[in-house]
Amino acid sequence: MVIASELRAGMVLRIEADTYKVLEVEARAGAAKMGGVVKTKLSNVRSGRLWEPHFRPQERLEDVELERHMMEFLFAEGENCTFMNPQTFEQIEIPSSVLGLGAKFLGSGMEVPVEFFNGEPISVVLPEIMDARVMITAAPSHSQQDSAWKEAVLENGVSIRVPLFIAAGELVRVELKTGHYIERARAEHRRPA
Repeated sequence: MVIASELRAGMVLRIEADTYKVLEVEARAGAAKMGGVVKTKLSNVRSGRLWEPHFRPQERLEDVELERHMMEFLFAEGENCTFMNPQTFEQIEIPSSVLGLGAKFLGSGMEVPVEFFNGEPISVVLPEIMDARVMITAAPSHSQQDSAWKEAVLENGVSIRVPLFIAAGELVRVELKTGHYIERARAEHRRPA
C-alpha cells in the first residue's frame, strides 16, 4: 500500500480490479479547513485509456510490483511491435498504442526495458529524448529570428517543427512525450547504428 502523497510517475496501481500506470502527479496543499489534494493522470494498462482522478493526500492506494526485463526490439508490423528476450529468445508483441510516439523511434536491435505484470507486458520504458535524422525540410537559412520554425520530416516518417538553420541529413533530438525538437544531436548523443 502507498499513500497518495507518495505517488510518483512510473508507479503502477490497482484500483477496483483495474491496473493503472501513473503518468503525472501534482500535490496541492489545502488552506485552512480544506484538505490538500493529489491530482493524478493515470493510464489503464490494458486499454490505454487516460483517467485523471484526485485523491486525498492520506488516502491509501494499492501499488503493484512490476518485473522489468531488458528486451530487444525486432520489428513493427501492423499495430504491434515485436520484442525478444535475448536470454530466452522468447518473443512478445506489444501494441504500438502502448508505446505512443516512441514506437516510431525504435530501431531494430535496440534494447529497452519492458515492464511485466502477472507475466503480461504492460509498458516499455523509453528514453525521454531520442535522436532521428531529418530527411526532408526546406533549405537552411540563417536568419536573425530565433523564434522562426519550419516543417521537417524525420527518417521514421514523423513530422516535427525545427529551427530554420536545420538542414536535411542532420541528426536532431526529439522529446518523445511531446514530439518537439530539442536540439541538434552532437556526436556523443548519436545512437549506435
